[in-house]
Amino acid sequence: MIDTDALRAGNRRALARAITLIESSREEDRTAAQELLAELLPDTGKSIRLGISGVPGVGKSTFIEAFGVYLAKRGRRVAVLAVDPSSPIHGGSILGDKTRMSELSRLNNAYIRPSPTSGAIGGIAEKTRETILLCEAAGFDVILIETVGVGQSEYDVAAMVDCFMLLVVPNAGDELQGIKRGITELTDILVVNKADGNAVAQAEQTKRYYENAFHILHSSGGWQPRVLTCSALEKTQLADVWDTLQTYLAETADTLDARRAGQNVDWMRHLIQDMLLDKLTRSEAAQNRLPDLEDGVRRGDFTPYAAAAEVLDLLDR
Repeated sequence: MIDTDALRAGNRRALARAITLIESSREEDRTAAQELLAELLPDTGKSIRLGISGVPGVGKSTFIEAFGVYLAKRGRRVAVLAVDPSSPIHGGSILGDKTRMSELSRLNNAYIRPSPTSGAIGGIAEKTRETILLCEAAGFDVILIETVGVGQSEYDVAAMVDCFMLLVVPNAGDELQGIKRGITELTDILVVNKADGNAVAQAEQTKRYYENAFHILHSSGGWQPRVLTCSALEKTQLADVWDTLQTYLAETADTLDARRAGQNVDWMRHLIQDMLLDKLTRSEAAQNRLPDLEDGVRRGDFTPYAAAAEVLDLLDR
């Protein structure tokens, strides 16, 4: 039983137990988890949801810790949802974020939750959206979601946050990080990290490259993505990152509710697909018929559409 009053008061143990309940795959826990979310829903929605991505080696964890400490020391309550790759053997989280963010984890107004991806497509933990709501109910007003930075993950995290921040490293080459146009179109703020030592000049050159690229890609008006430099290692220019985030939120405030509502509708559609697949897996009639249908499609006895329609019919029996 989750103590919701304790959770609303920011009790870490109650929050951790609630997240564990949300992440459970047991059928009885799913029902309890949804009842818990329904009860806490009025206490959610008051945080800043910031997604942070970037290729491995860009320094995401170092940046998140430095930025989180910067905010926490200025009175913000910061929650970090760090999505870890799962072990292919036992499915557990294998990176240990609290070890990687030891300074931040010691602060009373910060909370770090490592969360294994559990095979979720794109590297985003299945229950990250629900975990965001629980952290908001617990009073955390800035929620940082770190992704593993692999392919689809950027699209997944952009669909659940208010602002999408992409980290890159200084690189003056012709193929700066190999970032595709689709990713740059998702980006609201781009931060050139590791702008320290001999890399400062290179970081400024990288910044100008991306500013030019954004000017071309976002010439239709609206928010023009900002490009900044910082050194998470030396903890410099973090104030600039925070100020830019505040500017973004102020300039897009009139569309925030509509964007979050749209994200919820998209998530509902995603859940419908997941539930249908789950129902298919649990249907004995469908599972018994599926091999014959697959063989029939291979032989050309009937179309894939007809086979799919028959499977859906079996789900209703």
